[in-house]
Amino acid sequence: MTIQNQELKKVGLKVTLPRVKILQMFENDDVAHISAEEVYKQLQEAGEDVGLATVYRVLTQFEAAGLITKHNFDGNHAIYELASDDHHDHMVDVQSGEVIEFVDPVIESRQHEIAKEHGYEIVDHSLVLYVQPLNAKKEPKV
Repeated sequence: MTIQNQELKKVGLKVTLPRVKILQMFENDDVAHISAEEVYKQLQEAGEDVGLATVYRVLTQFEAAGLITKHNFDGNHAIYELASDDHHDHMVDVQSGEVIEFVDPVIESRQHEIAKEHGYEIVDHSLVLYVQPLNAKKEPKV
């Protein structure tokens, strides 16, 4: 039994070809953050007969099962990544849409200090920096 089959069964999902193919895609080192449309496109290019509605359904099931994490960085366009116990933050290039993961112990420590200064402890958080290349032309503000 493959690793994907074991993972699907462990979270209570039946092993189907679309689920296995999509999970394999996320476990590929080349894929860090991907939209449903990109998953669909890659499946089509690989000759897989999987519809876009099936892709959305499988991604929703994977998210509910804790296999993947969904992000809405720009408010309405969702991207997904393989779920991990390792915390990381994100930078989103506002020109290209590229998502860059980073870990910074100083930022993590400071966030906990700030919460504590206000009488709180962090139970979860998400940090997203919206960035552009240093040499990018700045659009005039109107």
